[in-house]
Amino acid sequence: MNPENPVVDDLSAYLVSGRVRSHAPAETAHLTATRTPAQGVEDGVEAERLGFRRVFLSERWNLKEAGVLLGAVGARTTRIGLGTGLISPARRHVLHTAALGATMQATFGPRFVLGLGRGDHSYLRSEGLRTASYAGLRDYVDILRRLWRGETVDHDGPAGHHENIRLGDAYDGPPPEIWFGTFALPVAARTVAASFDGVLLPPVMTPDATRAAVARLREACKRADRDPATLRICQCVITAPDLDDEETRAVAHARAVTYLQAPEFGDALLRANDWDREPAERLRSHPMFRGHGEIADVNFHRTELAEPARLVPDAWMQEAGALGSTADCVETLARFRDAGADEIATYGSTPGQNAALLGAWRERRALLPT
Repeated sequence: MNPENPVVDDLSAYLVSGRVRSHAPAETAHLTATRTPAQGVEDGVEAERLGFRRVFLSERWNLKEAGVLLGAVGARTTRIGLGTGLISPARRHVLHTAALGATMQATFGPRFVLGLGRGDHSYLRSEGLRTASYAGLRDYVDILRRLWRGETVDHDGPAGHHENIRLGDAYDGPPPEIWFGTFALPVAARTVAASFDGVLLPPVMTPDATRAAVARLREACKRADRDPATLRICQCVITAPDLDDEETRAVAHARAVTYLQAPEFGDALLRANDWDREPAERLRSHPMFRGHGEIADVNFHRTELAEPARLVPDAWMQEAGALGSTADCVETLARFRDAGADEIATYGSTPGQNAALLGAWRERRALLPT
């Protein structure tokens, strides 16, 4: 087995972004056309070998239960960080989430990051759930930390009614960091400053949107009398280094369809990037989406979205994603770092597809003044 490469402390990777399938077909158009949970585990192992700082995995209530997949990666690795990106409090009882964090730390050492998000109303409605309020989110985080300290919790508030809940057998060590997935608008930024260790900014944001989000977060920290340097900010960026046009459009444009077509999330993305609404409205009116509810992502796999993806402007993807040659992708990632992101998580493509990009990024960092 090849020795692990030097760790790059500001570059992480998302595993199996989007929907997965239980089995890989005999033939696929390209590597990312169909990914399976088992491939996601292998991707996590490869990410450690290549030198990524950590991996993130967004949970879905189907074939992407976070504890199973991140646990499998943890069992086959020794140092890479393991993060959820993201879990909605609506999907997990707070004691269940506390147990996940404590068990991950106790089993694999202190390398687990619990990423939380309020969730998109439309997505959660499809599961019979509701988004958490910001007050409920703060309560949820506070209860988690109390449980990890070994306390018995009685609580009646925005996060629900809980009587005499406790872990019993608590992890004797540092608790997991808790991050928030958000656009970091003013209310969210204040919530972050008060309650969270880090922030995961969503993909398909432009560097200017990142800069604005970072500024809001830092200002919120100052107003809360918190050192802004204690907050870790990671920007997810779709990367397609040296991929052919077909796979690049599947990784970038088709994936963007699932964000822009969702009314709530899509509108937030348009506002953050200061993008014209007209292309998004044409996308949402595509005949393919009629009669399928609000969210295309729960009805179609990204491989089925090539036609509506043609309505996503190329200029948007060039601005918000790292596409083209490895050198081009390095320059794009540098723009996000210059905008204030402390860390970048590659998104859409696999860790292996980003091996050359990671190597070039490592070389660039070595040339920077210390």
